[in-house]
Amino acid sequence: MSSCQFRILGPLEVHSVSGEIRIPPGRQEIVLAALVLNFGRVLDSSYLVDLIWAQGPPETARAQVQTCVSNLRKALSDTDATIETQGRGYRLNIAPGATDVGEFRRLVAVARAAAQERNKAQAVKVLRQAAELWRGPCMAMVPSDLLSRAAVQLDEERIEALEMCLGFELELGGHNRVVGELRQLITEYPLRERLHVFLMKALHHSGRQAEALEAYRQVRELFAEELGLDPGKELRDLEAAILADERSLPEAVETEQSAVQAPPAEDGAPTPATAGEPVIVPRQLPAGVSDFVGDATLIDQIKTVVIQTQRAQLGPVLFLGSAGVGKSTMAVHIAHRLAAEYFPDGQLYCDMHGGSGAAAEPGHVLGRFLRALGLPGQAIPEALDERVELYRSMLAGRRLLVVLDDARDEAQIRQLIPGDGQCVVLVTSNRRMTALPGAHRFDLQPLALDKGIELLGRVIGEPRVSAEVDTARALVQLVGGLPLALRIIAARLAARPHWSLLSMARRLEDEHRRLDELAHGELSIRASLALSYQGLAPGDRRTLVLLAAASGAELPSWVGAALTDDHGPEPSEPLEPLIDMRLVEIGALEPSGDFRLVLPQTVQIFAADQMNTEVSLADRDAAIRRLLGAWISLAEYAHRQVYGGMYTIVRGEAEQWHLPSAYISRQLKDPVGWLEKEHVNLARAVDLAAEIGFSEASWQLCTLLVTLFEARGCPDLWDSTHRTALQAVNADGNQRGQAAVLRSLGSLHLRRGEYEAATPYISAALELFQGMEDATGSALCQRDQALAYRYRNENEKALELYRQAEQNFVVADDAIGEAHVLSEAAYILMQRSDYTSARSYLNKALGISRSAGFDRGEAMALRRIGQLNVAQREFEDARRPLSEALAMVRASGDLVGETYLLMDLGRVDAELGRAESAMQYFTQSITIRDRIRDHRGAEAARREATERLGQQWLRNSVLDDQIR
Repeated sequence: MSSCQFRILGPLEVHSVSGEIRIPPGRQEIVLAALVLNFGRVLDSSYLVDLIWAQGPPETARAQVQTCVSNLRKALSDTDATIETQGRGYRLNIAPGATDVGEFRRLVAVARAAAQERNKAQAVKVLRQAAELWRGPCMAMVPSDLLSRAAVQLDEERIEALEMCLGFELELGGHNRVVGELRQLITEYPLRERLHVFLMKALHHSGRQAEALEAYRQVRELFAEELGLDPGKELRDLEAAILADERSLPEAVETEQSAVQAPPAEDGAPTPATAGEPVIVPRQLPAGVSDFVGDATLIDQIKTVVIQTQRAQLGPVLFLGSAGVGKSTMAVHIAHRLAAEYFPDGQLYCDMHGGSGAAAEPGHVLGRFLRALGLPGQAIPEALDERVELYRSMLAGRRLLVVLDDARDEAQIRQLIPGDGQCVVLVTSNRRMTALPGAHRFDLQPLALDKGIELLGRVIGEPRVSAEVDTARALVQLVGGLPLALRIIAARLAARPHWSLLSMARRLEDEHRRLDELAHGELSIRASLALSYQGLAPGDRRTLVLLAAASGAELPSWVGAALTDDHGPEPSEPLEPLIDMRLVEIGALEPSGDFRLVLPQTVQIFAADQMNTEVSLADRDAAIRRLLGAWISLAEYAHRQVYGGMYTIVRGEAEQWHLPSAYISRQLKDPVGWLEKEHVNLARAVDLAAEIGFSEASWQLCTLLVTLFEARGCPDLWDSTHRTALQAVNADGNQRGQAAVLRSLGSLHLRRGEYEAATPYISAALELFQGMEDATGSALCQRDQALAYRYRNENEKALELYRQAEQNFVVADDAIGEAHVLSEAAYILMQRSDYTSARSYLNKALGISRSAGFDRGEAMALRRIGQLNVAQREFEDARRPLSEALAMVRASGDLVGETYLLMDLGRVDAELGRAESAMQYFTQSITIRDRIRDHRGAEAARREATERLGQQWLRNSVLDDQIR
């Protein structure tokens, strides 16, 4: 077989020893381009479908993808390249170096290494080789919008490599050579400031000062028109230096007057400035934002802390928060507000690049600062500790502000903190930075709604916002009040006066395009998030991607452990690096001491985009299965706590993932309360299981949730979760799951009083369970069928079915199921006036429930005993068991059971002539039924109250309506 070369840095091309292999345009071209771009990784077939059909794929989409892959395999059959099927996806296996994109990235890495070795001539040579691999725009003419977005990222790598190359060429003196190339690149990338900086330097050093100044005028007008902004500080400083005709063009140092530096002492150390020598006053702060918007109270608090820090010689002031929340803008704003009055000796500034792979080294930063303070380069020592000592000596006694922007960690900045208390350090970071003594921390949050609207108004004008104020609110909410996102939106709207705010909102509605829309010029949410993302270790990036795949609105902190298969004693531990980088936010703190986590929407969208590059489809599915297994494990634990064991439920075979027992017992002290707190996430887990075709987990979870539904009355959620699971088990041919879900849906209809609608569900489930010889499932169906017959007053059939159910529960060793049917059968017996048998049944049911610790079963038996006393006209004797049962259901939070017992007690007190007490019971029952949306039950309770209490109830109802 011959070797094969794949080229995507331009139009898609495939070459073998025999010549070019023609790939038909259209679908095959898209599939192959995606496989080449992601070679060595598995691409899910659904992802390939999305690449080909952006707007509604046909029903035969997967089959067409399979055909494309089959045709590609034939085209590559005589080469060493293979397309392997893995699960529901495909992977391209090729030799190392078989793609131009792989070779491009290898050459760029070689160039970086050469530059680090100070061999910049070699770096230029290698970067030129890398640039020659490009034959045009990446994947040109491949008809896929999604691939076009990936191509933009590769094109960004190209221009970054060219900028690196041109920078090195300028340092090597090749000014004349690069002018033409720079002008061409600027026409392609007009908003890249670095290219304009290079052009101005190249022109100036070539003796073309007027052209350099004209280049600045052009970029200033361009930025004003496109962005509504001035050029950055580097361009402005460069213009000033050219106007002053400075051939050396200093980096970023501004002085109040030119400095005359004393020569170094004989030992090489610089001598301190003598009296009368001019002192360098660095002014390195970036330009402030004229339309800055922030919380005035917070700004005043920060200013007060900075001033106190200077006076009391305290630690640094930290601005912490997630990407795009405005940390840098806030720090620079505060610095400008305080600079003149409190820091007259100057301000030092450095972008520490902590979120990137090229974080600034402390020694390099110290060298810059020392030069900015007036020290000539030859006087700066090589050793890091000597630089630290010299830096602190030069700042001693001076009132100077140091801003360290985007710090990676404490180690990066510790040596940059002056030793003298009259200097203050402001630090911004995505990390939590908790190891700096005496530091003051400000955790910045997204803008409130009113402040977000104010920011839009300041950039695009108040009249424009006022005309669409509702849409302005929606825009702020769509991006969660994130200042960077709002500034991007505002810049785009400012550059396009013909756009309405509504048109911008529509562009942002599609989550898959939202990050692409949140970019303007060099402002980009995606780029901002990418810096934080690249700052993570590979395993932590994987955790974030998996978290995005499973995310809900607010998740418990243990999910990271399940997703990463971490069995450590603290399940929240895998999330700590993500929390440190502010990619995951802390939500509510729980009484147990654990926390909830929130994945910001922009982070979730960004992380989901990284799925195919970080995690294979098989790994993703395995992680989600563990997560689902953990939910099942916890839901079963809750069920056991409520019922005293795994009683009255059909068991499934989904594999479970277990959290530490101490953690579980801490979290589930109130099992029904836990189910209620997590009902949104549990319902989402049912959907997630169905989405990945894991029907076993889907039906187990939804039927376990019935523990909550029966106690709290959530009919809509009961219905929606079971409909989802039913589709999954039907598609999978999962008979046990079909039977369990059908039976539970029948039970829901019975709860709603829809007895006829319940029958077909229960009958179908019973047939399936009996075919599988499943005693538990059969018993549950027979119990439910008996209830339907009982409500139709067919008590003989009901009683027979209760007896069959009891026998099956005994076979299944399900004591609680047995106790339940005994209580229900006793109700029929008391209606037939067989009070002796009924009391015998109820005493047995009560004993079983108490032995198992099943409070709900005990409450049910007590209620039936109370009803038996009522049937025997022993009303006073009925009050005690009914009141005891009411206390039990209230303690467990069983709202449905509470409504029934309130009605029972209302009937008893009405019979005893205690009208006021009866009225209170009826009113409480109706109120709860209305709250849980049992409107039919509430109306029936009103009718009964009217019948029993007559005009007194009616008068009370009218009075209540008037009060309301």
